[in-house]
Amino acid sequence: MSAREALQAAAAQRILVIDGAFGTEIQNRGLAEADYAGSLGLGHDQKGNNDILALTRPDVPEAIHRAYFEGGADIAETNTFSANRISQADYGAEHLVRAINLESARIARRVADEFQARDGHRRFVAGAIGPTNKTLSLSPDVNDPGFREIDFDTLKQVYREQIDALVEGGVDFILIETIFDTLNAKAGIKAALEAGEALGRDLPIMLSMTITDLSGRNLSGHTVEAFWHAVRHARPVTIGLNCSFGAEQLRPHVRTLADSCDSLVMVYPNAGLPNDLGAYDELPETTASLVGEWARSGQVNILGGCCGSTPAHIRAIADFVRDLPPRALPQVPVKTRLAGLEPMVIAA
Repeated sequence: MSAREALQAAAAQRILVIDGAFGTEIQNRGLAEADYAGSLGLGHDQKGNNDILALTRPDVPEAIHRAYFEGGADIAETNTFSANRISQADYGAEHLVRAINLESARIARRVADEFQARDGHRRFVAGAIGPTNKTLSLSPDVNDPGFREIDFDTLKQVYREQIDALVEGGVDFILIETIFDTLNAKAGIKAALEAGEALGRDLPIMLSMTITDLSGRNLSGHTVEAFWHAVRHARPVTIGLNCSFGAEQLRPHVRTLADSCDSLVMVYPNAGLPNDLGAYDELPETTASLVGEWARSGQVNILGGCCGSTPAHIRAIADFVRDLPPRALPQVPVKTRLAGLEPMVIAA
């Protein structure tokens, strides 16, 4: 059974759980520059380069994966949010992109397979791809609206380099997450589709948008409904939301997405908003109760956590949704209304 089929079969039986934050978990370990830099001799400070730990302190991401699986996660995200040529250039580590992604995927795969061997319950690995700090839709120069720091084909190639290494390392899915620019996501989608074609097989894609204002839009101006219609051609195995403002503010947008799409809905919000010191105070039981409202309402298939969430948050979520039924995918055409247009029918 393919990864897509296996995930869909499992999600038809129960609400699945994806893991929580990596960045804040790493920060909580208080690592020093030597932990990040190792013996690579890069000539740049590496502290804060969480992705490079796959090469210099692989025990750290391995321990975090293990803690999330112990907490009840079904899906692990690789520690590769910034493991791309653009982001790694800040650390002088562009030449290590392939190695970082390959080892990160292997670590997650190894731990996932270990837990699966214990109880026969399949665990999945999603290769995490972040948005980079570039945007295809907007100019960084207010005096030159037409200027772009990068073009579509270049960004597509940046993503393709990362995707190829993640697939070689054994991931089940490509997770394009924290999408603030829909055009950036399209570059990632194109890269993943081309990678799948090169492999001669289905390479399932997960897509997760982040909302940047309380009206429910991302930075490029798309609502969740408009975002879905912009990307549904890619047949994502999951569509959803992550990061944003925490679960409380996402409630209406989760409902809209659940009513609009015919893919599995996956939502993993921040553990509330950070305090004045940048820390997250929302208790695991609070997060579980908030996201549990979506589960009770039949709006989600997969739940988890983003910034500030911990293995304790994931355990609380897993416990809360254990006996709740998952969202049923629509079996008839989905009717939806786009702003300014008449209702349209889209084949499920």
